[in-house]
Amino acid sequence: METTKPSITIGELEANYQLYCKALKMLIAEKRTLNKIQRTVCWGRLETLHHCLPRHYKSPDYLYAQLVKSQTAAIS
Repeated sequence: METTKPSITIGELEANYQLYCKALKMLIAEKRTLNKIQRTVCWGRLETLHHCLPRHYKSPDYLYAQLVKSQTAAIS
């Protein structure tokens, strides 16, 4: 009989939201392509949060656009 670890809960995702945003910001600062960023764990977790609680959490696409915009403005 195979035992599997339970998947992450919404509460755990919510508790780590700021960590996922920080990771996304770091990936953007490293000049990673959007395609590569979309394959990361943090992107998947942000997508799950948005899917489950769309009124509380923005989509990762929106967060990505906002972070790119703010980093571009900081450089200028």
